[in-house]
Amino acid sequence: MIRISELRMNYQKELMAVTEVPQFNWMIDSEARNVRQKAYQLQIAKEDTFQEIVYDSGRIESEESAHVEEEFEMETASRYFGRVKIWTESEETEFSPVCSFLSGVMNQNEWKACFVSPEGEEQAEESEGNYIRKEFEVFGRVKRAYLFTTALGLYQLWMNGEKIGNEELSPGWTSYRKHLLYQTHDVTEVIREGKNVIGAHVGAGWYKGVMGFTGNRNNYGNRTAFFGQLWIRYEDGTEEVVVTDPTWKSSRSPVVFAEIYDGEIYDASLEQPGWDLPGFDDSGWRQAEEISFDKTVLRAQTTSAVMEHEILPVKELFRTPEGDLCLDFGQNMAGWIHVHAAGKAGDEIELRCFETLDAAGNVYLDNLRKAKQRLYYRFGTDGEIDYHPSFTYQGFRYAKIVRFPGEPKAENFTAYAVYSDMEETGQFSCSHPGLNQLHKNVGWGLRSNFVDVPTDCPQRDERLGWTGDAEIFARTASYLRNTYCFYEKWLHDLACDQTPEGGVPHVIPDILNQRAEDDWLMSQGDHSAAAWADAAVIIPWSLYLNYGDTRLIRKQYGSMKAWIDFMRAHSDGNIWNFRLQFGDWVALDAEEGSYFGATPNDLTCTAYYAYSTRLFARMSGLIGKTEEEKEYTALYEQIRDTFHRTFLEEDGTMTAQTQTAHILALHFDLVEEKYRQKTINRLLELLAKENGHLVTGFVGTPYFCHALSGNGHTKEAYELLLKEDFPSWLYQVKMGATTVWEHWDGIRPDGTMWSPDMNSFNHYAYGAVEEWMFRVMGGIDTDEEHAGFRHSILYPQIGGGITSTLASYQSPYGRVRVEWKVSGSEVEETIEIPHNTTATVKLYQADSVQEDDGLAFEEKDGIIQAEAGSGVYRIRYRLS
Repeated sequence: MIRISELRMNYQKELMAVTEVPQFNWMIDSEARNVRQKAYQLQIAKEDTFQEIVYDSGRIESEESAHVEEEFEMETASRYFGRVKIWTESEETEFSPVCSFLSGVMNQNEWKACFVSPEGEEQAEESEGNYIRKEFEVFGRVKRAYLFTTALGLYQLWMNGEKIGNEELSPGWTSYRKHLLYQTHDVTEVIREGKNVIGAHVGAGWYKGVMGFTGNRNNYGNRTAFFGQLWIRYEDGTEEVVVTDPTWKSSRSPVVFAEIYDGEIYDASLEQPGWDLPGFDDSGWRQAEEISFDKTVLRAQTTSAVMEHEILPVKELFRTPEGDLCLDFGQNMAGWIHVHAAGKAGDEIELRCFETLDAAGNVYLDNLRKAKQRLYYRFGTDGEIDYHPSFTYQGFRYAKIVRFPGEPKAENFTAYAVYSDMEETGQFSCSHPGLNQLHKNVGWGLRSNFVDVPTDCPQRDERLGWTGDAEIFARTASYLRNTYCFYEKWLHDLACDQTPEGGVPHVIPDILNQRAEDDWLMSQGDHSAAAWADAAVIIPWSLYLNYGDTRLIRKQYGSMKAWIDFMRAHSDGNIWNFRLQFGDWVALDAEEGSYFGATPNDLTCTAYYAYSTRLFARMSGLIGKTEEEKEYTALYEQIRDTFHRTFLEEDGTMTAQTQTAHILALHFDLVEEKYRQKTINRLLELLAKENGHLVTGFVGTPYFCHALSGNGHTKEAYELLLKEDFPSWLYQVKMGATTVWEHWDGIRPDGTMWSPDMNSFNHYAYGAVEEWMFRVMGGIDTDEEHAGFRHSILYPQIGGGITSTLASYQSPYGRVRVEWKVSGSEVEETIEIPHNTTATVKLYQADSVQEDDGLAFEEKDGIIQAEAGSGVYRIRYRLS
């Protein structure tokens, strides 16, 4: 029997709101093999009974079960329900389980609300919390009520005494004056006949607080504001809207201070019980003031809101040698601490969050730089309290207890991980405990740095959306989590923040060049660094590989083209270099005291120029832009030829004798085939020169293992991955790391620290190696010609003394899984291929196949392989 197990929208199980009809994909469930869809029927209705169908595709002869785009006219603030059924060669399924989505505000002229500020101009230098509220009356029975809200700053939403939604740090961080997300909530069960109240608690956040290592505040504006529109649909068919306007009232809240870097100060004596309920006396509150803001930049948030996730108890309550009482939660993370305590009015609680202990076992704060990461609570009355901050988050494993009423106990404190909500899609485990811990560390690095934007670190006075970190980690992230909507939102900001000429800022949102009083301040060197700015092209390509999606390519096409054209305009004879370049950042072959690796910028920049141009030409073809495909393919060939003539001698020797130079030349396919073997041999020599260790930085490290295994040296790739002494991935694991560090030797073997000015212990960039672990060690990859795992390449490469590996990935079609076990020369392999997809199954260094489970293996290009349809297969073969 065949059935549809799940119908998704934009690859998500749930969507908050949309203003364009989502793409649909569905998973097919069957115990049979080789299940192929022949046709489908998709229906959309306004009720889950499907009595009022607004769209019916009818039977569509198509094998597509992902990226299905349909068109119908949506009404504002309406819920729609979807279902699908399919036909195969032998069966017609029942309709799938129903999915639903809500439409946002479909037309700009439907916005009746305005932005209202609870603050005056005199509060520009303050970072306190403010309440804002409106009491209104409902006459009649409500059929549906939807609330659309956002803020300039951060906000929490309340209605009739109930907190609305489980999002945190809303509306997130965007390029506010060009792009602002609004959140959508169904409040039908909260609204009532008679008197009601909508209330919001608003804080400074990224919008107004101090952000960026320049220490500037009011980067986007000097007053926070709230915006809301309640859409009420009555049983009698009439509609009403309640909107923010200057009739709303505001007051300061108990949050005396709150900023992203420095934490929060909460004085409970300033609480106003009932402020979010009807009947509260707000006569002493000030009138909110309307402020000007362009509502055309509003866009519905679809998903990936920041939320609380894992809950971690205290692992140890201990005193340091210096006498500080500290909490150890056992895991470096981003989030905050929930505190439960009893005290008297005026009692205080103060915590300082930090990442690590120094060599003597004492509190280490230096690497936080100016960030205070402080939580402070003052009791307003006698009794028990539960508190956690609202408008900040911390990067920490430890917390120092500075003040606490009575004797603190471990059970008084609980850590909550806080990050953007993304389904976990990748699973990995193997027989090597160190690699299993590395996998966990990479995953926690992702969680910690995906707090609405892909940041570099979650703890110091930075936490910025560095494009280079995001670019090199994007494919790894997309194996581990469902990142599609997360990156789609961030890439929209990237396009918004590009220079008029197409340059890409170093960080997105571009806080380094943004000021409230100017639309664009572009100073020397603050944009367009190779590998960093190439995120504009490489991340859409990475998402295409994992999702097979071209809608995002179409959306980002103008941004990508502008970036390629920017490089072309500023290149000299196809050699690209521009202003400040980071090069192979923090590579170990850098000169003493420098962060810049030894690989010349001309080489690094031109390599990325070629690579991004090739990818852009490929994506042009995918969306039918054949003339652009021809134009940019020709440009790529010219750049590649220039690279070869400039950075290789006549005999094929590279002019730059660094590991990274050879890695880029190999992985980006920039050397002629006749010199490929010489290039790989020289890379091996450079590796041997360092006793098998890497000395690469941000540019070379992500591709090192790929450059080796992709050129016949899987053995050396495993040896590199499994190194345990400095510098290596497992050195950090051996040193007790629970996340990936910024520097290979963030903590040295003697416990001393790398320079405190830039020494994050939660920096995901070097975790990009997990892409290799999934694609090569786990053997799960996609065919570029049939991306999104419509056709998978399942080719696990065995080595390193690893005796077993299990990897799986939840693709748009279903789970792809590879498990292998090796004993001596015997290999057992179990593979799972989602229905309505196919795969090429390759056996690494196979001598003979003992059990083929119905697959027709044959030798092709020196590898024993077979084509397979969907299903589960168990294979046994002997290594050569």
